Amino acid sequence: MARRAGFDLGGNKMGTHFKASNGKKRVSSDVSRHCLNPLPSWKRALDVVCLLFLAPALVPIMAVVAVAIRLTSPGPVLFRQERIGLRGAPFIIFKFRTMEQCAETKSHQEYLATLIHSDVPMQKLDANDKRVSWIGAMLRASGLDELPQVFNVIRGEMSLVGPRPCIRYEYEQYLPEHRERLNAVPGLTGLWQVSGKNRTTFPEMVALDVRYAKNLSLRGDLGILLRTFPVLIQQVREALDRKRSRPNTRPPAARPPVSRQPAQRPATTV
Repeated sequence: MARRAGFDLGGNKMGTHFKASNGKKRVSSDVSRHCLNPLPSWKRALDVVCLLFLAPALVPIMAVVAVAIRLTSPGPVLFRQERIGLRGAPFIIFKFRTMEQCAETKSHQEYLATLIHSDVPMQKLDANDKRVSWIGAMLRASGLDELPQVFNVIRGEMSLVGPRPCIRYEYEQYLPEHRERLNAVPGLTGLWQVSGKNRTTFPEMVALDVRYAKNLSLRGDLGILLRTFPVLIQQVREALDRKRSRPNTRPPAARPPVSRQPAQRPATTV
């Protein structure tokens, strides 16, 4: 008789397969050894060293971004949202707020459902998303909106490198093979993010994340970190190019109404 361990959204155990044989448990061969030790010591050490090294630059950048959001958009600076992490465990993620306060989510849920059940590239809705503020669009293009996730890294809920943590309503649509991408601690950047990202389909993202989870290594994480910065620069350039090439859709300025007075007849002499 087989049973499962791990955690799902409701706190029930799932995900890791065990088989009872003569009263003893053993891990089935389809579970990666990294799932049993999801955050190796070398990975935690890499996160801590990188954060200490980047702290002198991160602190002032985050302060400037926070002030810019406060001055240009009413509402809180930080956005908190439940995300699904390692083996289905929920946690609260931190991001800089890029949308108007209390923005609706129905459009995003419908768009995600389309991406999951099709082979279209995973483009963001930012280009035509009226919920995104003008400064939020800049932060998303540059990836600066993700910087507060360093607090999640410090708390051990995330790592610098790993699969993108998904939203609950996205997770609920996952098939069993999709959930294999959650066999690694989520990260700020990852193999999918530096391998095409918005040009890849949902199945391709899953395949890249599963490959990463099964092949954790210090060399692999270092390579992804080094590839992240050129990718971010390219994303910013592409966003600027799209903005320049986008036609001006603003309606022409309204002209003041012209008062039409009846023509005056020339005076007649008697």
